[in-house]
Amino acid sequence: MSFFKKIFSKEKKETLDKGLEKSKESFFGKLSKAVAGKSKVDDDVLDNLEEILVASDVGVNTTLKIITRIEERVAKDKYVGTDELNRILREEIAGLLSETNVGNETDFTIPANKKPYVIMVVGVNGVGKTTTIGKLASQFKKQGLKVVLGAADTFRAAAIDQLQVWADRTNVPIIRQEMGSDPASVAFDTLTSAVTQNADVVIIDTAGRLHNKVNLMNELTKIKRVMQKVVADAPHDVLLVLDGSTGQNAFEQAKQFTLATEVTSLAVTKLDGTAKGGVVIGISDQFKIPVKYIGVGEGIDDLQVFNKHEFVDSFFK
Repeated sequence: MSFFKKIFSKEKKETLDKGLEKSKESFFGKLSKAVAGKSKVDDDVLDNLEEILVASDVGVNTTLKIITRIEERVAKDKYVGTDELNRILREEIAGLLSETNVGNETDFTIPANKKPYVIMVVGVNGVGKTTTIGKLASQFKKQGLKVVLGAADTFRAAAIDQLQVWADRTNVPIIRQEMGSDPASVAFDTLTSAVTQNADVVIIDTAGRLHNKVNLMNELTKIKRVMQKVVADAPHDVLLVLDGSTGQNAFEQAKQFTLATEVTSLAVTKLDGTAKGGVVIGISDQFKIPVKYIGVGEGIDDLQVFNKHEFVDSFFK
């Protein structure tokens, strides 16, 4: 099918395959049990499939859409063998994701008409926010872009130090102040420095607190307002980082953060260490916010752009 023409390089594809291995093994282990002794896709098989998709953290709403699509196909084709189920699942999920005009990227890019391109990164502590920033900085630098980091998570000394480690590792400049400083002040200094240096990309880290949405909202609004004194339309991207290994909790965090601030893109991390990779399918379908990046390993190059065709192909290989 045209859905599955190869887009990624062989090496990149192997990384994605390996990163989704646990999710795939868990899913197909359950699927093979569900169809054992059955030759055709009937109501029992579909009921079992529904349970498997929900258990794989695809999410209830997305699961129901997938089941409906398969039911329609079974009704139309009159007979669908269980040996065809894998291929049909793959095609229907790819078709579902293709209804949204996102997940088509093949490499790390930024718009040519925004300089500096400002990314504000949000997400609760522990989801891999700082690591994602470091890996993003590395990828953009490989594209020949000049990157500046801003350590605006000033509530934890560890967050500033962690970002410094990534700045040193990727050899990009970082703007930082002491712990307890005003985050908006750090963001202002970062953008001022980036403009002076004629930087291409600015990535701003922010505090990962969600226990009080009002405080978070006020803080992020203030950071945006202060940044706009330097770059009128900043930030160009508000990237929410979610830990894929938390499954349904990632959905909940996405909901909460989208209520607290305007999120424009998502990164789903730690997919290599979990069997909950289906969460990417659900999040892509449910939120009207594109999944832009996925983390499929610990290496510096194991952050990938999310391409829905390659993702589905690896998941259902």
